[in-house]
Amino acid sequence: MQHVARKRFGQHFLTDRVMIESIIDAIAPEAGDAMVEIGPGLGAMTLPLVARIQPLTVIELDRDLAARLRKRGDLEVIESDVLKVDFAAIAAAKGQKLRVVGNLPYNISTPILFHLLGFVDHVVDHHFMLQKEVVDRMAAAPGNKDYGRLSVMLQWRYQIESVLDVPPECFDPPPRVDSAIVRMIPLAEPPALDAGLLEQMVAAAFSQRRKLLRHSLGVWLAQRGFQGHFDLQRRAEEVPVHEYVALAQQLQK
Repeated sequence: MQHVARKRFGQHFLTDRVMIESIIDAIAPEAGDAMVEIGPGLGAMTLPLVARIQPLTVIELDRDLAARLRKRGDLEVIESDVLKVDFAAIAAAKGQKLRVVGNLPYNISTPILFHLLGFVDHVVDHHFMLQKEVVDRMAAAPGNKDYGRLSVMLQWRYQIESVLDVPPECFDPPPRVDSAIVRMIPLAEPPALDAGLLEQMVAAAFSQRRKLLRHSLGVWLAQRGFQGHFDLQRRAEEVPVHEYVALAQQLQK
């Protein structure tokens, strides 16, 4: 029985064989990798992955698709909302760090990325299919219109690279947006930092991104009694990640 894509799950199934091969080449799976795939769907990426890596763990919310995947017998199927999955527990069970891949549901891609940020110490790398606009924001440099809260909150912890553009015609049904594959590699020596504090600070900074920081971040800092120096005569998008990190570290002290 043919599976019908469900809009509430944001399902768009990758069908272009040449593109699938290009994505697998970009991931470069090797025997012995502890690989976890989010949203395997109809198995477009699952099948070439499981040919090289066993066991392959897949996380699927759609109960019909999960049941279909279980019938294969060569997959570890976790039927769950990915936002409820404990990736640290999966890594502990496998006895090694994880390589996490997937075609993420575009409607909840940002919450998934922030959820995974909490497990970054248990990860080797991520390769995700996302809306191209989101990938551009993730990888954006300061001074770019795409540079924002998502850029800072991921770049302080990952090296991020857009590796492959994927046009709508590669999917069934075709999405209304362009897609891209992003590679995320955790930094080997990340700064010592309270991630929650950084998140609050960056949210304040970008709350009025068209205005100078003295109208947003300046107010937030004053409420916390900050006495140090930070140039607030800039817009949030002009401040590099390392300066946000340094400011958060000052506030921690």
